[in-house]
Amino acid sequence: MWLESETLRRDYDRLLKEPLPWNMLDGKTVLVTGATGLIGCAVVNSLLYYGKGVSNPPRVLALVRNPEKAQRMLGAQLEECPNLKLVLGDVTKLPPIDGPVDYIIHAASQTASKAFVQQPVETITTTVSGTQTMLELCREKGCKGMVYLSSMEVYGTHPKGQRITEADVGVMVPTKIRNSYPLSKQLAECLCASYAAEYGTSVRMLRLAQTFGPGVPLEDKRVFAEIARCAMTGKDMVLRTTGESAHSYLYTMDAVSAILQVLLTGKDGEAYTAANEETYCSIAEMAELICSKLSGGRSKVVFDLGDLDKLGYPEASYLDLDTSKLQALGWKPHYDLLEMYQNMMETMK
Repeated sequence: MWLESETLRRDYDRLLKEPLPWNMLDGKTVLVTGATGLIGCAVVNSLLYYGKGVSNPPRVLALVRNPEKAQRMLGAQLEECPNLKLVLGDVTKLPPIDGPVDYIIHAASQTASKAFVQQPVETITTTVSGTQTMLELCREKGCKGMVYLSSMEVYGTHPKGQRITEADVGVMVPTKIRNSYPLSKQLAECLCASYAAEYGTSVRMLRLAQTFGPGVPLEDKRVFAEIARCAMTGKDMVLRTTGESAHSYLYTMDAVSAILQVLLTGKDGEAYTAANEETYCSIAEMAELICSKLSGGRSKVVFDLGDLDKLGYPEASYLDLDTSKLQALGWKPHYDLLEMYQNMMETMK
């Protein structure tokens, strides 16, 4: 999928037209954690694609835990791009990193809702300990910049109809096990801000809306992937919740441009929100849209309500995200919800 997909090539070409200070990356070393995850891999591929067109490409260090998975996802890139190197290890047990590191993009994270409930201790320790490990590396190497990828879930619960800025963090019950994820994300953000304030570490935080696009595997268990599979196969979309939760969404390549924008032009110790504000809708509305527009009329939405706690789903939430702070840096999203699904489904086949 490296350069064989027309969809991905089109995405990369569009990304390179973004008015970013791309030359700041020339000849620099960029460490990407979570490099076999959806966003981390997209970042790695985007940096490599940029590097193909310049005389002094960035050197990309891809931190991976599973060498077999890394070979599947990055094997072609390793053969073609001598500026890519795999680093085998874990964010909580980082191997020695020789040589300079100019930038860090910390994308490693637990993303499965069931794991937040079934492995809450590991969820918390990976997020917090892993982030501190990367912050220490950032200090040690004197990095020019680091971006910590946070989540829209740090905003907690809010009443329907409220526009949410970076300052609007709602209440979360610390004894609710599902909150192992958002609360650890909050603490990791606090660590980043604290390192910036106390040690002058050049780190910024980016709160991503739920992100998807090309690269999502066909077997992905998240609801947006299930919606896509149902539309592709003509099956009914069975929702296990009421589907009333309403969120904003983000396309993978729009997330990459947001990451690079914050990395290269963001302010240390600050948090930014990335989302396409025009995608705000309920899960049920999104399912209805995709089933009606992309299934050829074969799929419909049905409800089979289950036990939310056991399934690991969060309670109904309404996150209408305000991205004006990030847009003030010069960023804007380009892909609407239908384009996001169409491009994802093209590469899921």
